[in-house]
Order: sequence, then C-alpha cells, then structure tokens
Amino acid sequence: MENKELKAIDGNEKKKIVKLNQSSILPGSVRIKVETLVEETVEEEVKPTEIVPQDEVLPEIVTNEEMEEAEEEEEAAVEKLDIEGKTKEELAAMLEEIVQDPDVMKVKDNVTAIRVRFMKLNKEDMDKEMEAFLEGGGDKDSYQHVPDEAEQRFNTAFGIYKANRAKQNELIDAQKSDNLIQKKAILEELKQLIASEETLKKTYDDFRALQEKWKTIGQVPATENANLWNTYHFLVEKFFDKVNINRELRDLDMKKNLDAKISLCEKAEELLDEKSMSKAFKTLQQLHEEWKEVGPVPQDKKDEIWERFKAATDKINAIRREHYSKIQEEQNANLATKTALCEKAEELLAEEYTSINTWQKKSNDLSELFKVWKTVGPASKKQNEEIWARFKGTMDTFFAKKKEFFANLKDRQTENLERKINLCIEAEALQESTEWKKATERFKKMQEEWKTIGPVPKRHADKIWKRFRAACDTFFGRKAEHFGGLKEEEAANLTAKQAIIEAIKNFELKPNRAENMEAIKALQKQWIEIGHVPMKVKDSINSEYRQAVDALFDKMRSNQNEISTNEYKEMVELMKDDPESGDKMRREKTNLANKIQKLRDEIAVLENNIGFFSNSKNSELMRAEYEKKINKAKNDLKVLEAKLKIVND
Repeated sequence: MENKELKAIDGNEKKKIVKLNQSSILPGSVRIKVETLVEETVEEEVKPTEIVPQDEVLPEIVTNEEMEEAEEEEEAAVEKLDIEGKTKEELAAMLEEIVQDPDVMKVKDNVTAIRVRFMKLNKEDMDKEMEAFLEGGGDKDSYQHVPDEAEQRFNTAFGIYKANRAKQNELIDAQKSDNLIQKKAILEELKQLIASEETLKKTYDDFRALQEKWKTIGQVPATENANLWNTYHFLVEKFFDKVNINRELRDLDMKKNLDAKISLCEKAEELLDEKSMSKAFKTLQQLHEEWKEVGPVPQDKKDEIWERFKAATDKINAIRREHYSKIQEEQNANLATKTALCEKAEELLAEEYTSINTWQKKSNDLSELFKVWKTVGPASKKQNEEIWARFKGTMDTFFAKKKEFFANLKDRQTENLERKINLCIEAEALQESTEWKKATERFKKMQEEWKTIGPVPKRHADKIWKRFRAACDTFFGRKAEHFGGLKEEEAANLTAKQAIIEAIKNFELKPNRAENMEAIKALQKQWIEIGHVPMKVKDSINSEYRQAVDALFDKMRSNQNEISTNEYKEMVELMKDDPESGDKMRREKTNLANKIQKLRDEIAVLENNIGFFSNSKNSELMRAEYEKKINKAKNDLKVLEAKLKIVND
C-alpha cells in the first residue's frame, strides 16, 4: 500500500511531519496508527526544556536559577539565621537541631549558611594546628588532621542532611518516572481512541477524560519532556482532524478555550501591579503551565490572544530586569559607602595613640563609623560578607590595641604609685628631723624625684599627693618657725611684701619688653630678700603674691603665640628665681601640656571631619576653611611644644 504524509502541528517557521501507514486507515472508520515522528524541531519554549502548546513561542521567562535568587532575596528579608560570632560547638549544635527536619528544601539555606561558617572556622583551626605541628619540628607531608569533637558532631549531623537530601531526590526521581509511565499510557489510550469505532459522544467524552487526567499528572524527567509534549499535542490535533467532530461542537470547545486564555491574559496583566517579584514570577510560571493545558482557539483569534499573553509576559520581564538593575545599583552604592567606612576605620587603626583621652576620642570616632555602617543597606551576598569581615576585623584589632594600651598603662601607674608611696614614707620619717640642712637637701631631692614619676591610678592621685605635701609642709613649717625672727621684723617684712604685691598689681607694662622683664625681676629679687612673715599669714601672703605675679605674667602672655622663644625663656628664668618656683613651674608645665593635648585633639577632629566632605563646590569651600584651621592649629602647637621644652630644660 502507498504511504501518505500528513502535516501535524503547524509551526511559525518549521513543521513536524508524521508518516502514517495507509493500510491503517480503513473505509468508514477513523482508525489511525502513529508509527514515527520524522522531525521534532518545533521552535517553542515556556522555560528551558519545556514546549509551548501549538505553535506559540513564549517570550523570555525567568529561569529556575533566577527564581531561586529572587526567593532567597525576599526570604532573607523575612528571616536570616544568626550565626555571626558563633563557635564551632554552637554551630554543630544548631546543625544537629536543624537536620531533624526531613524537609530538605525547607532547611537547605540554613544548612548551607552554617556549613560555610563552620568550614571557615575549622580551616582556621587546622591552619593553627599545622603551624604548631611545624613549629614543633614536624614534617608537612606527615601531618594528619584529627577531627575534634565539634567537627565530628558537625560531620555526623551533615551526614544526616545528605542522607535526607538523597532520599528526597530519590523520591522525586521515582515520582517523575512514574509520571512518565502514566503519561505514556495516556498516549497509548489516545492512539486507541483515535482508532476507535465508538460513537462520537462516547469517543469525545473519553477524550475529555484523558485530557483531564493528563493535567493532573506532575512533572516527568526533563529528557523526556519535549518528545512527550510533542506526541501529546500531535495526537490531540489528530483527534480533532480525523474524528470528524461536527463543526458546532468544535467551535464551542474552541470558544471555551478562548475564554480560558483570555482569563489567563487578565491574570498575567494583574501581575504588573504585584509588588513581590518572587510571587509575580511564580504565578507567571503557573500561568504558562495552564496555557499549555488549554486547547486550540478559533484561528482568527489565535494570533491576537497569543500576542496579548506575550505582551504581558514581556512587560513582567522588563519589570524584572529593572528590579534587579535597581537592586544592583543600590548594592554597588552600598558597597562603595562601606568601603569608604572601612578606609576611615583603617586610618584610625594605623595611628599610634599615647594618651587616655586620645584613645577615648578615637574609640568614639570608630563607634560613630559603626553607627553609620548599620544604616547602610547590604551589598551583594558575597561582597557583603567580605566587606563586613574587613570592617569587623579592623574594629577587633583597634579595640585589642586599646585593651593592650590600658593594660600596660595600669601596670605603669601601679608601679608609679608604689614609688610615690615610698617617697611618702621617707618624707614622713624625716618631717620631725632637726638636721635642717641635710633634711632640706633630701626633701628637695624627693620633690624633684616626685616630679619625674609618671601618673598613678586616678582614684589614688589626690590622696597620695596630699600625703606627700603634708609631710613636706610639716618639715618646712617647723624649719620656718625655728629660723623665724622677731615679731616686729616679721611684721615689717609683711608690710614690705604687701608693698611689693601692690607694686606688682599696679605695674604698668611699657612698650619695651626688656624693661618690663628687668623691672619684674627686680621686684621678685626684693621679695626674695625680704625675710619671714608671721606664720599665720604666710600662706595667704604667698598666695596673694603668686596670684599677682601670675596675673602679671598672664597679662604679658595675652598674645602668647607672638612671644618669641627667647622672651619666653627669660620669663621662665624669672619664674625659677621665685621662691615658689616649684609650684609655678609645675603649673606652667601642666598648663602647656593641657593646651598641647587640646590642640592635638582639635587637629585630629578637624582632619577626621575633612574626609567626609564630598567633591562639590560647597564642600570645597568648607574643606579650604578646615585646612586653614588645621594649619593654624599646627603652627600654634609648634609654639607650645617649644615652650614646654624650655620649661622642661
């Protein structure tokens, strides 16, 4: 018998040809035997490896990988496993609890996050173990790692997860294979139905039942999917073409299919307003699956309805591209901001700090950077983890250095306290001595030694100083009483000193600074030459004298940055000639040291703040102003440091 070729499933550009055995078509019957599919190259797709029903070619649709990424992003916003800072033991315990859930897909992300973190920590431990092994004289090739208890617990728990995953994959594969068998059985039934000689009513009812049954069966192995769909749709077309169904019934069925596809178009168009990208893509995927299940529509509506559905899909894909583009832009901007914060933190870490105030201020600066960090959104997942590790590592190192500084400072201050306590004990033992000359020399040496000793713990500073000062005052008070003159002489001396105080208070500064210095030196010399005053007014008259001299020096120092080094040296020499030079010099050193520290802190703040100005016209003006302030402060600092050197010499 002669073979004929029949067209099956018209495509846009390519056609599928099916060869039929003519002997299988009997007169008066609708028996058809499908022997082979000659060509299977229809240009159709819904998603990778799937075929669109009829000859319609779906536009770009989200891939499984993109779907998972979208879901991960949205789910990460709802729940993120807190593993930061966890130890290996804690991570192993978390994994042991999580893997008790047999739903692998549910716990997959958390297992992955825990495993990545655990492997990183374990790698660090293994590196340390290897390093210790090599330092102990071991050979690298002979090194063997022995898992610790945490690693053994982790491996056991992860083995449970892998077993659950393998079991679930086996179930899925088995179900797909079973679905393939069921669908192949339906194809055989369709072939038999096409060849059936039953009445039209029964044949059509059986055909609809097979269609409904086909829809209820789930996925099949991907390698079988395309051929399975092609065969199914070919047989559906052959059923309508060869079983001489009357035109009215077919038109009615096509109208129902058209209504169903219009509904699918409307649902796809509604997705344009959906806020969740993940939900939109999941729903769109389902709509495409439903579209494949719907049969043919009237020929004059076929292109129109398809273009409508395709247009909605194109728009959703465009929204998706824009959505991910915005996310990427935001993540890039966040990464740039976090990189800048890392650089600022690293600048703080690179500096060396020698005072408590500076450490505290820099700690506050780092805390401010961390506050800003917490307001910045995430970068991409991998970059976000890397940049956080960089920032956190800098903070950890900074505070470790701070801790070390204060630990050393505490040790030094404790040592200083012990030295000052020893001086107090010696001074108290000597305060009742009558060997005036020898004791005086020793007290002066003790006072000089006291000055060279650094600070003590703050809670002891005032108490230890008062103790030492009391012993010194007791001795020198006794000495003053011992060598005191007559009351009349002391009264005269008091009158003379009061006159000098008045002269200092009323002193008019002349334009010539040298003349001023000579006059002040003369007054100080007169004060020194005057003998003792009554003990009861000694402190008050000396205090009044010091206040008058300090006021005069303050008046002369009103514009101290303009005072030359030589002039300041002369002023210091005048201070040293004063009988109370010890207190005066100590106060001068303290005053200069405080001003120097204040200027250093101010410079540090200005230099830190100048880095936050962006590159704009207004910020350039502000930057110039800050640089001007910084330069002035640095010049002032040089002057003060030179003066402090003079005082210390």
